[in-house]
Amino acid sequence: MNYPNREKKWLFSLLAASLVLWLIFLGNSPLRDWDEGTVAQVAREIWRAPIGSMRWLYPTLGGEPYYNKPPLIHLLIAWAYSLAGVNEWTTRLPSAVLTALGVPLLYLIGCMLFKQRLPALVAALVYLTMLPVARHGRLAMLDGAIITFFLLSLFCLLKARQNQCYVISVGICLGLITLTKGMIVLLLGGIVFLFLLADRQLALLRNPYLWIGMFLGNAPAIAWYAAQWQYYGSSFLQINFQAQTFSRLVQPVEGHSGPPWYYLIELLKYGFPWLIFLPGGFYLAWKKRQTTWGCLVLVGTIVYFVTISLMRTKLPWYVMPIYLFLALAIGAKLSEIWQHRYFRVWWAVLFAVIAIAGFGGGIYFTLAKQEPVLIVMSVVLAISMGIVAWLIKQRDRRFIPVLFSGMYLVLALLMSSRSWIWELNEAFAVKPVAALIQSHVSSGTKVYTSFPYGRPSLDFYCDCKVIPATVPVLQQMWANKSYLLLDNTTLKKINLIGSTVLGTSEDFTLIAPPNK
Repeated sequence: MNYPNREKKWLFSLLAASLVLWLIFLGNSPLRDWDEGTVAQVAREIWRAPIGSMRWLYPTLGGEPYYNKPPLIHLLIAWAYSLAGVNEWTTRLPSAVLTALGVPLLYLIGCMLFKQRLPALVAALVYLTMLPVARHGRLAMLDGAIITFFLLSLFCLLKARQNQCYVISVGICLGLITLTKGMIVLLLGGIVFLFLLADRQLALLRNPYLWIGMFLGNAPAIAWYAAQWQYYGSSFLQINFQAQTFSRLVQPVEGHSGPPWYYLIELLKYGFPWLIFLPGGFYLAWKKRQTTWGCLVLVGTIVYFVTISLMRTKLPWYVMPIYLFLALAIGAKLSEIWQHRYFRVWWAVLFAVIAIAGFGGGIYFTLAKQEPVLIVMSVVLAISMGIVAWLIKQRDRRFIPVLFSGMYLVLALLMSSRSWIWELNEAFAVKPVAALIQSHVSSGTKVYTSFPYGRPSLDFYCDCKVIPATVPVLQQMWANKSYLLLDNTTLKKINLIGSTVLGTSEDFTLIAPPNK
């Protein structure tokens, strides 16, 4: 592909900016429950497995078959472990790099959709500076990777209008999605199909290269599923397809439920400041629904959002793919504002509110958290949003580059802090407890705990299986020569005559089994 020098400079700049944001201080926080801890364990067991064990084909979790997801990302993480050791940075590196690649990809897609550089560039910058995209893309999860593979499929689909050979790669990209997160390919592939229908690209659907690509791209995924079925039998089908995939449509899996408006609340919580321009962007897409970009935004947003809203299982990261469609709509709207220079008073009011919230956050972090990076982040947010509000009031279109610069700095400061994974504060810190277990218990041992639920991140760090149990079960397991990890309240309740305390942390006490 030949691009003008200016185009190459924009691509390089976007790639560099995204890599900095996604890789800066990537390993400065412990792994998060649930997905990160689980993905890391599976990857480490692949990395540790002896050559010829076929663990890369039949992955395990704690020595048991891992049926949940195909192993593409786990294999990439295992490869990172082989190059630079097992740590948080190598665990998150493959997903972070793949997510970062989505920014220049969206720019290239925008150039083909809009037929001009400005809205494409603005859309890519919006996507780059969306908090959920930046934060979840840094985690060792699968969602950032599937968005990039989906973007790559859209890129190939649009390039196929100039060169039909590109349509082969559409199926390959969809196959990568299948090898990453399984049956979500049905939803994303359905969006591609409906987009072709709505955009009246029936010739592409009849193109034999498309179906050749579908076969070639999905053959490895089909072979993987067939290998699991042949090896594990019906138990794989029951767990992977039924319990972990299609059951999520009709019932809450593992208690993760929510109302139909769950994802609307997620967008309202984490979508600012870009949501300010979303109504105008979506209305513009409706007015331009006969264009390719308007068609893609409407089909992608409506089909994806309605589908996940009707699903009974609700998890925050399920909404992630919708941000690429929102970025295109918002990019088109901001580009129109830049070109036609029209403004709304209520924009200035909302940005002034965000600026005030930034000052409030600075006061809170000064008094409570006392983390300097977060204080600076709040000040930057307040000042930049205040300048944006003033520029809008002055009817100055330069508020757009100021907004991008401010948001990028705010996100860079957040990722430089130790608070970008705020879910870690929901329970005890795992690393001290894992160190306590590791110093007294050999790898692979089962440890029973009074904590009410299992934590995959703790299992990963201590290299043991820590199993939650009730007080009667804890007493029985101790009598059966098992180690116990007890909080202070349970330690006072439970009757363990003659027990030996191996060590304590701030939250727990490790008890040895009898005769140890």
